[in-house]
Amino acid sequence: MSAWVLPDHIADVLPSEARHIEELRRGLLDTARSYGYELVMPPLLEYLESLLTGSGEAVSLQTFKFVDPLSGRTLGLRADTTQQVARIDAHLLNRQGVTRLCYCGPVLHTTPDRPRATREPLQFGAEIYGHAGPEADLEALQLALACLHSAQVGHFILDLADVRIVRSLLAGVMVDPSELQRVYTALAAKDASSLAAITRNFPQASREGLQALLQLYGDVSVLDEAERVLARVPGTQHVIQHLKWFAAQLPQGVQVTVDLADMRGYDYYSGTRYTVYVPGASDALVRGGRYDEVGAVFGRNRPAAGFSLDVKQLVAVVPSRPLKAAVRAPWGASDASLAQAIAALRAQGETVVCVLPGHESEVDEFHCDRELVLRAGQWVVQAI
Repeated sequence: MSAWVLPDHIADVLPSEARHIEELRRGLLDTARSYGYELVMPPLLEYLESLLTGSGEAVSLQTFKFVDPLSGRTLGLRADTTQQVARIDAHLLNRQGVTRLCYCGPVLHTTPDRPRATREPLQFGAEIYGHAGPEADLEALQLALACLHSAQVGHFILDLADVRIVRSLLAGVMVDPSELQRVYTALAAKDASSLAAITRNFPQASREGLQALLQLYGDVSVLDEAERVLARVPGTQHVIQHLKWFAAQLPQGVQVTVDLADMRGYDYYSGTRYTVYVPGASDALVRGGRYDEVGAVFGRNRPAAGFSLDVKQLVAVVPSRPLKAAVRAPWGASDASLAQAIAALRAQGETVVCVLPGHESEVDEFHCDRELVLRAGQWVVQAI
């Protein structure tokens, strides 16, 4: 095998795309900071028990695992950053009030999580801890939408769900984790026959309620139908009212859909969930919601809400940004006045590309539209 061949679903990022990704990353972090979110940088690897405890099977299957040669303990390369940020909130910051944190860094997946996806996403996310009310859910979503706006995302669809609906229907039903996952898969696929086979021994109310969920998707009017269909299921009416309130707070023009059978994603979600779909993306661009239990394994069961996205996926569905024009300058390390002129331009924020001897006719990435020339003993910038 050639030494330059990379593993499947792993790729180098070349200059034009890398520049675009970095500009998006900076914009996302600046947007989060404008909402009061503080940046944290968790490590890429941790002891496995810290990294995976409470995260569910889906994260475990996506996590690379190996033995630490220093300690002999098993380490994991993070596949998701949410657990790490919960650990930081619980043990390192240990604040009593509201804490807002954001992050942006690579995660590694054992397998791609969607068609043509990289196994090395660049995950950006934001988390708000310490407030149990719906205001925190809404703030996290508002920040997610502001981030999409800053990235110049055009049309998108916001899909709402809530894990408490399915959990209410399964309350008191004895079911093992593998069977429960099969229920979730059938619900997501809207597979009525498979769902009927899996739940044939469930109580009648649970069976009928789960089957009803297969039809409860569409625009926000679905919530009115859900109110009627699930009227006798304890715990669902409050959740439906919460989803109605949530949808009503969104800006005009946002296309909102509802899918009360959607349980896809990581197991730590505990309440309202949302996903953002964008034309051209093979899967959801943004996933978020409430996950109040995420910090319990670290000794602080704090309310939590937030979202995450893959910046590499984002760059593929937003318009390319124009490159900032640069200034071309001659090479002249021994010319003090030229060096001073170049330094002054760079201090002003200009990109100055010095042309090395013999390379005057080469095309560069920066598309210089001006050049630094000597006129009457002074270095001046003129249009090319």
